[in-house]
Amino acid sequence: MASASLLKKYNVPVPRYTSYPTVPFWGDQLPATQDWQDVLLQTFTATNQQEGISLYVHLPFCESLCTYCGCNKRITKNHGVEPIYLKAVLQEWDKYKALLPEKPVIREIHLGGGTPTFFSPEHLTRLIEGLLDGAEVHEDHEFSFEGHPNNTTTEHLQALYNVGFRRVSYGVQDLSEKVQVAIHRIQPLENLVQATEQARAVGYTSINYDLIYGLPFQTLESIEQTFREVIKLRPDRIAYYSYAHVPWKEKSQRAYSEEDLPKDGEKLALYQLGTQLLLDAGYEDVGMDHFAFPEEALCVAQKEERLHRNFMGYTTNQTQLMIGLGVSSISDLGMGYMQNVKTVEEYYALLAMGEWPQFKGYLLTELDAQMRCHILNIACHGKTTWLGTPAQALIEESIYPALLVLQQDGLIELTRSGLQLTALGKNFLRSVCAAFDLYLTAPVAGMPQKPMFSQAV
Repeated sequence: MASASLLKKYNVPVPRYTSYPTVPFWGDQLPATQDWQDVLLQTFTATNQQEGISLYVHLPFCESLCTYCGCNKRITKNHGVEPIYLKAVLQEWDKYKALLPEKPVIREIHLGGGTPTFFSPEHLTRLIEGLLDGAEVHEDHEFSFEGHPNNTTTEHLQALYNVGFRRVSYGVQDLSEKVQVAIHRIQPLENLVQATEQARAVGYTSINYDLIYGLPFQTLESIEQTFREVIKLRPDRIAYYSYAHVPWKEKSQRAYSEEDLPKDGEKLALYQLGTQLLLDAGYEDVGMDHFAFPEEALCVAQKEERLHRNFMGYTTNQTQLMIGLGVSSISDLGMGYMQNVKTVEEYYALLAMGEWPQFKGYLLTELDAQMRCHILNIACHGKTTWLGTPAQALIEESIYPALLVLQQDGLIELTRSGLQLTALGKNFLRSVCAAFDLYLTAPVAGMPQKPMFSQAV
């Protein structure tokens, strides 16, 4: 159990490390087209045949606004937007395919949002068939999508199953009616039960629930009730995220007062209670808010040190190239990142002109790549070693003092050559990763000095 003083010390704004450097430190520059394409092609040529590549498709439309949400979304009840948007996404994908020297081997597809199940089963089928046209599917592929329990139908599940999907992630957040009213996401338990049972009946082999702690009006009693109901349904994986309260970025979060939110100690207690209930129910703590049954692929990948982390979160298939399609999507090029424009209007306009729909990106230095490796090792495996690595001297001179403090506080076990997270340290995983973030510890000239991140807990 973390002490109040430890919580106060480490509950500061730090990144979630789905990339390194993290997005606020990329600046507002757009790398030269030839430069980022060279990086993409180098990674593709080296990895396509064996690893394959990943595709993330952002589907931004939602019928109603969930006030807690920090994702890029467009609220509308006009489903006439569906074919227009999907045509643009496939147009963007065609640009990538024209650039690639051989057929892409698709290892992963993830549909995120927004609400992917805003789209009709027919349109989603057309999207996936379009993505796979002119491509090959890796024999060890994993296709997944995010579903809303209120509108994910058997037809959605069957249509996506028919084109290779076996994993679905349902946004649960919280089952308390009071909390649901506050965050404007009324989602009866029976809808979740039905969506889960339908997925299993269709043949989905992995069902994930997303839950959030730190939402307005959550209490230990309400969160315990939520977990009791969730555990009865036995989802294969559970992500238990910290609510990121950033009302200066997300105006919808001003719908409730900060006084309605659990305070620091209360918020940590919510996390610890949920974690304990999951551990008691047989789940294992994978790290960075994720839990799964021991036999589930996520846990197996961690034990075999195959777990990877990117903009899709944790993944069992480590692909070095992830192409993001759709508005606001981010591509991970291996040694660089590129992000698409954030409004559908800009996205459509740039594609109509034959342009790439991007507005910023970043190409990594060798030092960036070394630090990213350590951050990923900690986030995915709970340990890292620097003995004999190119960054050894830098770590010993500049980072080791901060690691000594983490050790004194009981978050890590430290040697001269590496570190291992402790059980207590798992509660502050992001803070341990942050010790290796040179942009936080020694800001680089020209980069933002005050990036906006959510609290660590």
